[in-house]
Amino acid sequence: MAEHDANAQAENLSAGTPPAQRLEWAEQIHDAARRGVCLRVRGGGSKDHLGDIAQGELLDTRSWQGIESYEPSELVMKVRAGTTLREVEAVLADKGQHLAFEPPRYGFAATQAGESTIGGVVASGLSGPARVSRGAVRDHVLGCSVLTGRGELLRFGGAVMKNVAGFDLSRLMAGSMGTLGVLVDVTLKVMPQPMVSATMRFEVSEAEALAQINKWAAQPLPIDASAWWDGTLLVRLRGARAAVASAVQGMYRERRGELLAPPVAEAFWQGVRDHTDEFFVRARQAVMQAGQHGVTLWRISVPPTTAPLGLHGELLAEWFGGLRWVCTPAPAAAVQEVVSKAGGHAQAFLSLSHGALVAASAWSPVQRRLHEQVQKAFDPHGVFDTGRLWPRCAD
Repeated sequence: MAEHDANAQAENLSAGTPPAQRLEWAEQIHDAARRGVCLRVRGGGSKDHLGDIAQGELLDTRSWQGIESYEPSELVMKVRAGTTLREVEAVLADKGQHLAFEPPRYGFAATQAGESTIGGVVASGLSGPARVSRGAVRDHVLGCSVLTGRGELLRFGGAVMKNVAGFDLSRLMAGSMGTLGVLVDVTLKVMPQPMVSATMRFEVSEAEALAQINKWAAQPLPIDASAWWDGTLLVRLRGARAAVASAVQGMYRERRGELLAPPVAEAFWQGVRDHTDEFFVRARQAVMQAGQHGVTLWRISVPPTTAPLGLHGELLAEWFGGLRWVCTPAPAAAVQEVVSKAGGHAQAFLSLSHGALVAASAWSPVQRRLHEQVQKAFDPHGVFDTGRLWPRCAD
């Protein structure tokens, strides 16, 4: 892999007068490299449950806050990494806009610790119920600035939607969990709030739900999100008033479902998005009560039409079946084997037995080699190689 992408610009922090915060971070990176230690990048700490964070000294991004620019007419916002998601959404709401990929708003509920920052939103790569129709986090990242393991500032992408040439490395940062560098700022594509929304509820089995939602997904219907749990399928429709009304009528004739009242529907989708719904509350309780090596909440990605996985435990399926949350006491190896056979991958989203988010057995030799090449290009001294996302390259 080339050391820098063609559309990236490198900036030596010793030149000019960069902000004091960047200089402080760069010095912390250089010092860690000299001492041979790792740094773990952390914002609000709302995602501390993801992967093993015990290793590494803290690099805190919360002091680097603020919206650097926002052009509502251009649907573009540039935000510093330590800015809270709450602040960003409040500014967007004033203009009738939002982050269409619906990132989880951790820290909004009294039961949750920490609060989501924009750096954490991008680094975790978590998207909400609408991901299946509106795209993932990486699809809405137009550009970013990153401090690498050399203490060097790289700028990727741009500030407009048609400004990307070559391989856009800004999207590589989505889901990297701080293992490639420190996100300094992010430029995001924002979208207008949808005009009309309606949610239908149907009583069906898991297999029936998967077949039905994928049948509807193949039709010209304004389906925005889906979720199945405990014998109930919910389908959210969004778009023009006439299109939504027509879809509701057609789906009712086919399955005799129920149209939910807007406050009930909104509360449900917010709970699924923010992981405060009853399913997640029960899963969290099960994990905590079972203790170490007892129960794990898995986040499983498979092709949407994949048949029920047959894993023992509770299941919530989103994204037309493409995302399946499974709370199960099954051993990790058994879960990985089932998911691998289905052509997917699994992450231990909540567990008292910490480790890398992606097991070594989940990647092929080619994938491992590519990962090592990318990590060494960004971080040749292993400053950010904490093993949180993948097992450490040196292992």
